[in-house]
Amino acid sequence: MTLTVPRATAGARRPGPSAVPRSGRTAAALRLLVLAAALLGALLGGAAPASAHAALTDSSPAQGAVLQKAPPQVTLSFSEGVSMGDDSIRVLDPKGKRIDRGKLLDLCSGSTVKYGTGLPPGLPDGTYTVAWQAVSADSHPVSGAFTFSVGAPSKSAAVVPQQEAGGGLVGALYGIARYVAYAAFALLVGGACFVLACRPSAARHRPVQRLVVWSWATLTVATIVLLLLRAPYTGSGDLADVLDLGGLKAVLTTKPGGALVSRVLLLAAAALFMAVLFGAYARAEEEGDTKRRKDLAFGLGIGGAVVAAGLAATWAMAEHASTGLQTAVAMPVDVVHLLAVAVWLGGLTALLVSLYRGPAIEGAAVRRFSRLAFAAVLTLVVTGVYQSWRQVGTWRALTDTSYGQLLLIKVGLVVVLVGVAWWSRRWTGRLAEPAAAAVPGDEGGTGAVPGDGGTGAVPAQGGSPEPVPVASSATEQATAAEAATEETRAEQAGAEVTAEAAAAGKATAEEADPSPERAAQLARQRAAVADARRKRVRDADPVRYGLRRSVLTEAGIAVVLLAVTTVLTSTEPARTEQAVRDSGQFAEAARPVSVTVPFDTLGPKGKGTARLDLDPARTGQANVLHLRISGPDGAARDVPEVRVSFTSKAKNLGPLPATLEHTGTGHWTARGVQLPTAGTWQLSLVVRTSDIDQVTETRNVKIN
Repeated sequence: MTLTVPRATAGARRPGPSAVPRSGRTAAALRLLVLAAALLGALLGGAAPASAHAALTDSSPAQGAVLQKAPPQVTLSFSEGVSMGDDSIRVLDPKGKRIDRGKLLDLCSGSTVKYGTGLPPGLPDGTYTVAWQAVSADSHPVSGAFTFSVGAPSKSAAVVPQQEAGGGLVGALYGIARYVAYAAFALLVGGACFVLACRPSAARHRPVQRLVVWSWATLTVATIVLLLLRAPYTGSGDLADVLDLGGLKAVLTTKPGGALVSRVLLLAAAALFMAVLFGAYARAEEEGDTKRRKDLAFGLGIGGAVVAAGLAATWAMAEHASTGLQTAVAMPVDVVHLLAVAVWLGGLTALLVSLYRGPAIEGAAVRRFSRLAFAAVLTLVVTGVYQSWRQVGTWRALTDTSYGQLLLIKVGLVVVLVGVAWWSRRWTGRLAEPAAAAVPGDEGGTGAVPGDGGTGAVPAQGGSPEPVPVASSATEQATAAEAATEETRAEQAGAEVTAEAAAAGKATAEEADPSPERAAQLARQRAAVADARRKRVRDADPVRYGLRRSVLTEAGIAVVLLAVTTVLTSTEPARTEQAVRDSGQFAEAARPVSVTVPFDTLGPKGKGTARLDLDPARTGQANVLHLRISGPDGAARDVPEVRVSFTSKAKNLGPLPATLEHTGTGHWTARGVQLPTAGTWQLSLVVRTSDIDQVTETRNVKIN
């Protein structure tokens, strides 16, 4: 049997025996947010500095080359466009002194990206170091170093920066600012869209207003921080250089600098948008002026869409979409993708704020957001498939590259998020809109019942309001009675305060009248009791409670999803990484394994140092091993016998000997060294300095 009860009683209905107390709900919410923060920290904390988006594919001279005479210049070739200056390529002699001409040579032609620097004639024999740094076309800094020798290799004192471009403290701060900017953009655009398209009454509610305004302020601050950090991020890596006006001026002439300045200007326009939204529009909503509200909504919708698209374009014009394949298509698609993310995740956050703070939300508003979010998800799928094809290229790259693996994580999170939203659909389907007056204490007079709530991405079927069946069992009737009793107790709290004052010995009417301070205290206490009662009534409905849990779960997953997206935008696209790997050119050879092994055979002249260079230290390739032996004085020296072998204990392979050929004083070379599997290999070095004096040294080396 279903009973129809007055609205006040229905509003007091509590979740029932299975519901979690308020303190338990708060603890659950805090645990979820802590988990989301921990996952976010793991993602951002474990992320390496920005990977090389423009890969070095070739050089002349090549890494480790030994030339008979000095070359007239050094040239570098890249996989995509880069920005370089006169100091971007430095050549250092064996003593560490810069010897290049200090003038960048632009040797680009057609699709070939090639730069160089000239060298003076008559360079003496020895080992020279080439250190380079550039900014790739998608705004990320890249750097590296390699050596070549003239005549014969020698000991080099050249010191190059050990920190990768875009790393260190500056790189970490820049990455945090990028994440904050993405999150603030999503909250700003999604929150405003939620107000205009789903719940106009939210324009009058302080929690939603604060969400949008603080998002705007956060995005503005993050953009200014990115602008100040840009020079040290792409250059010295020194945090003190944020105050270098010369560096800031140089940044303003670059494409990323222009994008950041454009974002600041668009945020100024967004401030005017918010002033109208929470000013004239909110007043029209409060006064019930439907015509004026619709006119303002139309103007705000058009203007807001233009501003939001412009803000999204500041990312598209300076990151992955601006370089590579089909940029004319990729940039608009990237803008649409970012807007869809903002509408979904930002709107979801605004919905969460509405469920936890302020008046009860209307069921119709939730259903409107549900349909809007579903359209945003479909848009994300379509644009995401295109972006994945463009950046990944092959199925193999999807699993064999860092970009592809991060993309799989992102897809998994989206699937989980949509699954949670589908679960929330059961709560949306139970929403109803009775025609009675507003709940007592419902600031804003929405006329909504506590059972009204909302969910995420999947729209509910149907939308016709139905009466809420309440007290359909003895248990529910008892629960409603319990809630009514608690409400009565709350109403008696203010009277108890006055009774206590009278019992304290105030005998005259003047003494019974509280002082102004006491009256203010009593007013605050009564207001607190009334506010607590209103929140208890608002939160009592099981539909709202279940809805809050599911939407909070969605928001927690969205935090991690946004972190993965941020890391993804700073990772080398899989198509580029895989193409460089397949080419087998310099980018593969730029990271050889170098090992220095001191030895002592305990015999006459038994002490020395062996340096081994394995290039490119890759499986499936013909690696070249260079072995150089020097005495305690650093001079190259020969020994009667030297042997090198490799053993993989994990794969039970080896020892695999390297066939060494004596190519000069203290220099041996082994070509075609094949290592069948990647992983950690044990390098074994045997050095014999006399007929009886011999020593074996081992080191672990990483083979990719």
